[in-house]
Amino acid sequence: MRETKHLLIPGDFPAITRDHTDVLQINLGYRCNQSCSHCHVNAGPTRTEMMSDETMATIFDLISSRRFRLLDLTGGAPELHPRFQELVLHAKQHQLSIRDRCNLTILLEPEQENLAAFLAEHDVEIVASLPCYTQENVDTQRGKGVFNDSIKALQLLNQLGYGERHALHLVYNPLGPQLPPSQDQLKTAYTQRLYEDFNIRFNDLFVITNMPIQRFGSSLLSSGHFASYMSTLRANHLDENLTQVMCKTTISVDWQGYIFDCDFNQMLDHPMINNDTRKPLHVRDLLDAALADHPIRTGNHCYGCTAGQGSSCSGALSA
Repeated sequence: MRETKHLLIPGDFPAITRDHTDVLQINLGYRCNQSCSHCHVNAGPTRTEMMSDETMATIFDLISSRRFRLLDLTGGAPELHPRFQELVLHAKQHQLSIRDRCNLTILLEPEQENLAAFLAEHDVEIVASLPCYTQENVDTQRGKGVFNDSIKALQLLNQLGYGERHALHLVYNPLGPQLPPSQDQLKTAYTQRLYEDFNIRFNDLFVITNMPIQRFGSSLLSSGHFASYMSTLRANHLDENLTQVMCKTTISVDWQGYIFDCDFNQMLDHPMINNDTRKPLHVRDLLDAALADHPIRTGNHCYGCTAGQGSSCSGALSA
């Protein structure tokens, strides 16, 4: 796989600083039951990286000692971590809202038969990857058979009250090197097609721009589209999106416990730096550290979050 980091960092993206941090995003590991072509984490079934018990204990302490609004769990497939459910229960005890970034097919895997019911019982918000409402596009991006299994998983979630009593959001990524279409317009199409074809209900659609890193970045280099894609992102940059980018209120923790401004920086090994020691920040440092007004480490990939309608882990930044 061809690396893009040297083409992205450093860059000329505008300087921005952190606001009050109220979202704790944790990558529990890179193991996944899928290997998607757009995956900026390069996750898959053969990855072995997984958060240790020692780091998990520090995460528990962090949740107990700092006031976060939301715990955002990601991977890989975060549910494959053996302590996933324990972490959910601990966060619930401390009144955090919980978001599970679910690839849907994990709900149908052997030994995961009770996972969907557990998520519903504890009112865990699900953000589910479904890059299109047609089988051809989904299977092209995510693998043969993924679309049909995703539909089965969505129908199971609907039976458990997702889309009504519990929040269920879907995620769209473009197939190729272009900006995504209007989030509002695409949600209308998703809503109509999924309900008419499969009687599926969901709450919202998150439209996310593909980042030029890991698998997608490598494919851009191999196809000769990297430079033109970066030009598209730059040409569509809007300054007004700078006030809403997710890195201003979110910290991203990798499976080793190191802290990043976002999970894209995590994949580029671009950690937050301790202002005193000039060393990478770790979760153990956050038990005491203040993050407000901390400078955010940026690179040219950040234009992916500010181009057009903007992009974040919660979808578009503007209508």
